[in-house]
Amino acid sequence: MPETSEEKAEKYLDVGHSEAENHARSQQKQYDEHVKRTTAVSRVISEFFKTNIFGFTYHYFRSRFGPRHPYQAYPRFGDSGVYRLQSSLPSRKAISLALLGDWGSDTDESDAVAHLVARYAPDYSIHLGDVYFVGTPQEVEENFTAPHASWYYGASGSLALSGNHEMYSNGDAYFQNLLPAMYAYEGEERKTQQAGFFCLENDHWRIIGLDTGYTSVGRPLMEVISPPDCHLRKEQLDWLRDVVRIGDPADKRGLVLLSHHPNVSSFRDDYFKPGEQICELLGEADRPLIWFWGHDHRLVVYHLEQNRNGPRTFGRCVGHSGMPVEIKMPRTQVEQDRLLYYDRRVRKQIGRHPVGYNGFVMLNLRDNKLVAEYRDIEDTRVLEEEWSVDIQNGQLRWNVTYVLPELAV
Repeated sequence: MPETSEEKAEKYLDVGHSEAENHARSQQKQYDEHVKRTTAVSRVISEFFKTNIFGFTYHYFRSRFGPRHPYQAYPRFGDSGVYRLQSSLPSRKAISLALLGDWGSDTDESDAVAHLVARYAPDYSIHLGDVYFVGTPQEVEENFTAPHASWYYGASGSLALSGNHEMYSNGDAYFQNLLPAMYAYEGEERKTQQAGFFCLENDHWRIIGLDTGYTSVGRPLMEVISPPDCHLRKEQLDWLRDVVRIGDPADKRGLVLLSHHPNVSSFRDDYFKPGEQICELLGEADRPLIWFWGHDHRLVVYHLEQNRNGPRTFGRCVGHSGMPVEIKMPRTQVEQDRLLYYDRRVRKQIGRHPVGYNGFVMLNLRDNKLVAEYRDIEDTRVLEEEWSVDIQNGQLRWNVTYVLPELAV
């Protein structure tokens, strides 16, 4: 008997962030799928030990103590990782990008969101990271590369960042299976994504995908002594400085950062180190940036603020594309005061858990204006905001053009 939508989603409720738990859930999922395909009791028992216990032991210890996939950086095969934004239709003057965070869960909700994105047919589709439970080749396949997979591939490009869950399997499937399926067009030439970071740009905007996933997972004992801080590796910093030239004082185009991990969070740990590294490269702390991330499974709009020695950012959490959406308020008043808008609407109840609305954000770029339109799984426009950039000084003007009253904090 096929699983209901609630039964599928229930597997992802209360998912912790330890590698052991996620490997166990991944093996349990494989076992459950095997049981559906067989009726022989003896074989089911045999496969339980093979798939669950032995499989868990092998994959967990290989991931915890085995070698991490070698880091990939530009230039590779003559590719700089910097691509000119282009419309897929000559008649379309604006360029559109769909951002989906924590989408790779193979739930009914992730399928519905992907089908909704396909209806809008954006030029680019970008995954902000996390393929559940541990980013195995099978999980990459069922979400992205199988004939039945629902991921929408943009006509001008489809790109993927790494989250911590991809690194629970040492990043092997991310680099070997997912990146080869991702690409960006330069004119008529299709360029395969070669590394976990990239830059899309035009005359007014630069959209920079950052790799915070590779350094988000540590080794046993060491991660207790020195917790992972998601810092940008030297290869990525060199690329930002020498290829992207993010610190060029003459370049005042608007900067939009994308990452899996949050620069600011009112719900879990925030990761200030990448922002500080970006600020050092920019050489100016007063220039505001726009930053979209996932990791927290909710839709949150933060006030413009600076975290430690990082840049001032319009921080937006859009990690609500596939996982059950969390809607609890932060624990402290200080954390609540960071919030500007927060979608806490209850879509349905799964057991004792009220869960919110899945969705995605569509970015539309036209000349010096950038419009972010947030849509939920039922195709309701819940929020729309607009920035305009002054390319003489890099300053941003921002305003909200529409918001559901329920989102106000």
